[in-house]
Amino acid sequence: MRSATREAMTSTRAVLADLGGAVDLHVGSEIFAAGRAIARAPQLLNLLADPTADTAGKKVLIDRVFAGQTDASRAVLTAVAGSRWSSQGDLLAGIEDAGVRAVAATADQSTSIEAELFAFETAVRSDAGLELALGTKLGSADQKGSLAERLLGGKVSAQTITIVSNLVQQPRGRRIGEIVRDASRIVADQADKLVATVITAVPLSDEQAARVARGIGERYGRDISVNQVVDPAVLGGVRVQVGGDVIDGTVASRLADLRLQLAR
Repeated sequence: MRSATREAMTSTRAVLADLGGAVDLHVGSEIFAAGRAIARAPQLLNLLADPTADTAGKKVLIDRVFAGQTDASRAVLTAVAGSRWSSQGDLLAGIEDAGVRAVAATADQSTSIEAELFAFETAVRSDAGLELALGTKLGSADQKGSLAERLLGGKVSAQTITIVSNLVQQPRGRRIGEIVRDASRIVADQADKLVATVITAVPLSDEQAARVARGIGERYGRDISVNQVVDPAVLGGVRVQVGGDVIDGTVASRLADLRLQLAR
C-alpha cells in the first residue's frame, strides 16, 4: 500500500470510529452501495480521486449525489473524498474497507464473522459451479448479491450476509476467494486481530487449536483468529500462514527438503 493511500485509509477509519453508535448495518450497506455508484460513474470517480480538486467542492458533491443517505455514511464518504489516494482503485478499496469495518463494528462478541467468511470461502472453493455463478462477469450485480443472500440466509450472521452480498456485486477484478479473504483480514483488523490459516493432516482439538493460537499470538503480539484447514497431503505437523508469512513444519515439507538434499 502506497503512503498516500495508507494515510487516507487511516483518516477514513478515524472518522468511522468517531461515529460510534451512529453506525449500523444500514450505514454499512449505504457505504457499499455508494462505492458501486461511484465506480459506475467515471467522471465522479475521477473528480473524487483528483488530489488537486477542491475539498469543499467534493463535500458539496457528496452531499448532493448521496442526499438520500444517512449523515453517518455521508461523513465517511466525505472523509474518503477529502483524502489523497494513490489511485482511483485505491479510493474504491478505501470505500470497501470502510463498508466492511462499518458492518463488522455492529457484531456482538458471540459472532465470529471471520469464521463464517472462511466457511463460505471453503464452500465456494469446493464448488466450481457456485464460484462461476458468483464470479461471472455476465450476471448482473443485483443477481449475484441476491444469490449470496439466498445461500447464506439463515446460516450465518446478518453481518456476514451483508458483507458477502455487497462484495460479490463489485469484485474489482478479484476472484471470490480473494474477495472473502480480504474481507476477513479487514474484519480481524477491526477487532485488533490477525487471521492465521492453520493446515494439518487431521482436525485439531479445541485445546490444540487454542495452544496454536497462543503461540502465534505471542509471536506477532496480537490476538489471533484461527481458520483450520484439514489436508491429509501434509501427512503430519502444522503449516501456518499469517498474511504473507508462512511457517511450514509439516512432514510433507520436511520430506520435500530431504529429497532436495539427496538430489544434490
